[in-house]
Amino acid sequence: MATRLKLAITKIGDLLLHDTITQDRDGNAVTDVNLVIPDYQRHYKWTAKNAIQLLDDIVDAKNDNKETYRVGTLILHQHNGQYDIVDGQQRTITFSLLLKAFGAAPIRFLEQPLADHPYNTRNIPSNYRILERRANNIIDDRDRRELLEYIENNCELIVVITDDLSEAFQFFDSQNARGKKLYPHDLLKAYHLREMNNLNVTATEKVVKDWEDLDQKELSALFSDYLYRVKEWTRGNKAWELTEHNIHKFKGITRQDNFPYAQFYKGAFSYADMVNNSAMPFVSGIRNLKPFQLDTPIVAGKPFFDYARHYFDILKDIQNNDKYEGYYINDNAIVKTLNLRTYRNGVGNRITRLLLDTAILLYVDRFCPERPSKTDTDLLNQFVVFAFVWAYSLRAQYYNVGWLAAQNFIMGNGVKNSFNIYKIITEADSPVVLLSTLSDKVNTLQNGDIADPAKKGYSDEPDEDGIYPHYLYHFKKHSFWEGK
Repeated sequence: MATRLKLAITKIGDLLLHDTITQDRDGNAVTDVNLVIPDYQRHYKWTAKNAIQLLDDIVDAKNDNKETYRVGTLILHQHNGQYDIVDGQQRTITFSLLLKAFGAAPIRFLEQPLADHPYNTRNIPSNYRILERRANNIIDDRDRRELLEYIENNCELIVVITDDLSEAFQFFDSQNARGKKLYPHDLLKAYHLREMNNLNVTATEKVVKDWEDLDQKELSALFSDYLYRVKEWTRGNKAWELTEHNIHKFKGITRQDNFPYAQFYKGAFSYADMVNNSAMPFVSGIRNLKPFQLDTPIVAGKPFFDYARHYFDILKDIQNNDKYEGYYINDNAIVKTLNLRTYRNGVGNRITRLLLDTAILLYVDRFCPERPSKTDTDLLNQFVVFAFVWAYSLRAQYYNVGWLAAQNFIMGNGVKNSFNIYKIITEADSPVVLLSTLSDKVNTLQNGDIADPAKKGYSDEPDEDGIYPHYLYHFKKHSFWEGK
């Protein structure tokens, strides 16, 4: 069935008080509009400041005698007799609270249950109380009534209605792109949703909900700081910034691509996915097959979202040094030191730690199964020592570490131990081969090599928590520095 895209305009009062969209572009009203906030939507984040700003803008528009005040765009996905809000949720909820605060008729939209989330349980009642207080502060009943009538009849929304969820998200991202800069991972979401037109609505909604449930700041960092850089560094390229101009690196292989290399990667993913979703691993006792590798192409569509979640979880595991949580980095003495506030502040420290975490991420991706054995974790811990000495050789030998120094260090230009560890990882056939190579490549630093002013605070003694407070202690412990 062809996708139907309908454009319309609605007055706030028609939409929220009468469940009607005022008119489409043919001049016809759209009735029985059952507005629904779908599960995949983000929670209600507008604060009192946002709500009051909206009301103040409306008052200004009324005082300026604006016959029509356009307050934004509402994007709706029409299916199964309901209209899911894809974009415009924050503003629609706030207008509902505003109408209620000014004494309007009951609003069906406000009767639907929302997720028991702090944003919802805190912001909705708080904003309602603030708006109600503002309404009550208007002493003259006539002024209050006129403002309510202005909100109902003069405030308008542009409405986009489609029966295709992927198209709704595509329109949402293109609209946002006109108003603000979108993160590259948002653009990728829109692209891969368009590649999912073979999935039904329920499956698509679940994919979107799972994506939206992830911390968006951390998801953005995953792509920009880690996955993008790994892709460049493993190819021997410098990696500066992921933007809308180079996100093609994450667009991957589509269903239409039929080249032999594309068939190979699609076949590998499909086989791993089939095995992992069958009874075979349970019955045979084999490990789950990893359907992804960082240095290989992505399969477009739903596999992209699985790919993002897969590496989001692995990076979380790597960065969580809890003794009893996760599978990869657990109670590691080096990481305990690096997690001290001293080494989490400052550009140079953050760059150096990113180099280490990215190297560990690539190692885990290439050599560690989903549930590593003791042998796997022992080899990983040996690798962490080499990766730490490699990355923090950069920190130790520069007074100030910036991205130019870091990129040159990875490219093999500059101070001692500067080489591309990422290429070495991807070219190794096994952990043993990799560790052997690194034992030859990673050299001991001499006292004359240490330029980091923090060397002056060096101590061999642990703090009260048993953590060694200086990263150079671990160089000395593992015989990569002779000490002061």
